Amino acid sequence: MPSNIVVPEVGESIVDARVAKWLRQEGDTVSVGDPLVELETDKVDLEVAAPQAGVLKIDRKTGDDVKVGEVLGVIEDGAAAAAPASGAPRAMETAGQPKETQPESKRPDSDPRTSTEKTRSTPTARKAAEDRDIDLSRVRGSGDAGRVMRRDVEQAAAAGGNGQTAASPEQANAVPSPTASATPTPAAAAAEAKARPAAPEPSGDVQAKAKPAPPIAEARAVPGDRTEERIRMSKRRATIAKRLLEAQSTAAMLTTFNEVDMSSVMAIRERHKQAFKDRHGVGLGIASFFVKASIGALRAFPRINAEIQGDEMVLKHYYDIGVAVGASEGLVVPVLRDADRMSFAQIEQQIREFAKRAEAGSLSLADLKGGTFTITNGGVFGSLLSTPILNPPQVGILGLHAIQPRPVAANGQVVIKPMMYVALTYDHRIVDGAEAVQFLVRIKQFVEDPSAMLLD
Repeated sequence: MPSNIVVPEVGESIVDARVAKWLRQEGDTVSVGDPLVELETDKVDLEVAAPQAGVLKIDRKTGDDVKVGEVLGVIEDGAAAAAPASGAPRAMETAGQPKETQPESKRPDSDPRTSTEKTRSTPTARKAAEDRDIDLSRVRGSGDAGRVMRRDVEQAAAAGGNGQTAASPEQANAVPSPTASATPTPAAAAAEAKARPAAPEPSGDVQAKAKPAPPIAEARAVPGDRTEERIRMSKRRATIAKRLLEAQSTAAMLTTFNEVDMSSVMAIRERHKQAFKDRHGVGLGIASFFVKASIGALRAFPRINAEIQGDEMVLKHYYDIGVAVGASEGLVVPVLRDADRMSFAQIEQQIREFAKRAEAGSLSLADLKGGTFTITNGGVFGSLLSTPILNPPQVGILGLHAIQPRPVAANGQVVIKPMMYVALTYDHRIVDGAEAVQFLVRIKQFVEDPSAMLLD
């Protein structure tokens, strides 16, 4: 009997999704467990598999927003699929009847882009490959376990298409060139459309259901030979925008600042960097110092490690530290669970693993849930000073910034030292200004004298 394909429950915080891409076509015969459709949520992307063997009928098209439990399509058994409602024959295999032969030019597997489903790649890489007619099987991936990233597709396109020129390790880790994804001129777009063969036209009831999805990006000419581009926000970007606006309208946010002398941390890193890397397989960064310092300061000022529920404060006596990671699809905040029990090496290893998986699009919902306090480092992008926004329901977030050599007064003399501005944004409803200032002072003390953390 027919079986519905539904939007699965991913987690209590995810209630809707967007149909990113159908991996199989209307009328395809599928087996149990075959991946059918890719869904995009505000936190993770996921694939929905066939619940039974049969013939695929699609109800929701690419780009549709759907709710958990909503029907995406139906898997019909062979007998039901043999008699389509419109009366038009389907090009599929039924009981006692061979599958209709399609011309080679119309067979789905003759399209080189179908190899995208057989190559390890991120959803954004597959979308970029489809937009640029790139064969993903010929693109060398720079992600985890050779996974193809969007930047790899863009580099392949810039190199002449189809990924025939393999990227060097330096190119694979480089920031994508803006020219690789620049909007084509109207003349170039028209020439490309003229040169590209027309897509086969579906027949019967398939034609009635398979309406083209609205374009994700649309370029239009404006006076003066200039162009504009209209791009629909991804679910993650739209959720980020919504949550940031909610944070500003529901919390009494205030930011306080201080500056930290990074001389001691930099001296420790320089003195131990090679031995640390040889032993643990990862470099010693500044993140682990600030995670440890934050935990020490949170112990001293527990209301910054709390949240508001109604008219109550929930003080948390555990330390799940969120670390903001910038990925191509938007900012995510994976969480270091029980960070107070982690060593410097474990913190550095976990943060680097989070960054790698964020770019590959392979973070799980469990990686992103919860968190009692957040650290964000705009300094990696060159930010000198900023006011970070709270990550609700948390009531505190620490912002780190670029390290700069600056003249400061020390022992009655002006000397040049590596200095960093730090910022604490807090919810003034339960955190007093004096607490926030003293919290940053405690952070400063720990970082300027890391040995103090051993005595805390």
